[in-house]
Amino acid sequence: MVYQEIMPHSLALMTDVFGNYVVQKFFEHGLASQRRELANKLLGHVLTLSLQMYGCRVIQKAIEVVDLDQKIEMVQELDGNVMRCVRDQNGNHVIQKCIECVPEDAIHFIVSTFFDQVVTLSTHPYGCRVIQRVLEHCKDPTTQQKVMDEILGAVSMLAQDQYGNYVVQHVLEHGKPHERSCIIKELAGKIVQMSQQKFASNVVEKCLTFGGPSERQLLVSEMLGTTDENEPLQAMMKDQFANYVVQKVLETCDDQQRELILSRIKVHLNALKKYTYGKHIVTRVEKLVAAGERRIAAQAPPQPA
Repeated sequence: MVYQEIMPHSLALMTDVFGNYVVQKFFEHGLASQRRELANKLLGHVLTLSLQMYGCRVIQKAIEVVDLDQKIEMVQELDGNVMRCVRDQNGNHVIQKCIECVPEDAIHFIVSTFFDQVVTLSTHPYGCRVIQRVLEHCKDPTTQQKVMDEILGAVSMLAQDQYGNYVVQHVLEHGKPHERSCIIKELAGKIVQMSQQKFASNVVEKCLTFGGPSERQLLVSEMLGTTDENEPLQAMMKDQFANYVVQKVLETCDDQQRELILSRIKVHLNALKKYTYGKHIVTRVEKLVAAGERRIAAQAPPQPA
């Protein structure tokens, strides 16, 4: 009954602030035949609906649940307008859903649009999400290689970008070990300045969390510097962003490194207190020490009573 009544108005309901939910429910819970009929109603309107605030939700739901032949027919309507969708606040969600739910061979026209545009897209508020979906779902070796080469060729710039940093973090977290190493090698030598930069500091933290022991050692050595003064570490302790990186070092390093770094921090803390440094810097460094000592205590064997 409900279906019969709704069906003639389905297109208008799809772009309605309330009606779109009803159409989505039919895609979810309707009979297979109803689902097919509703999906046919979308054909010819996929692009306009994808760019519309409520219509894009209906399209996403349809891409999730309709039969494969209809999914393929639907997404083909976006051909030639892929970039327009990616850059659109509604359309980008549809492109993400295509990458998640449609077999790779049916969306090659979408993914190939991104070739030679990966860096540009990674620095875009919606594009960076789309690139992350590609990294997650596109298993084709050529695609993987092309996308990864573009990202790795611009690591330093992307790490410092307000959106690009998320793409680099994604590779560090989910990428292959050699891709991770490639990023860490690229950032090595500028760890201190990267740590003092708002967005790149998050990338350095991810390097510490997901890098291997030798890579972590490389980063820690760079932070400690070459003299007893530990200039890089001192600069980092005082910095509003880099102090979080130092916290991450204390969290991720081995016991020996932790003891060494803590002892260095304490030496510098006493010096800091002598100066009329901002109170917040001393507090920040004291918190670092406390956090590091808690870690050491947690790993020490219990003392006999």
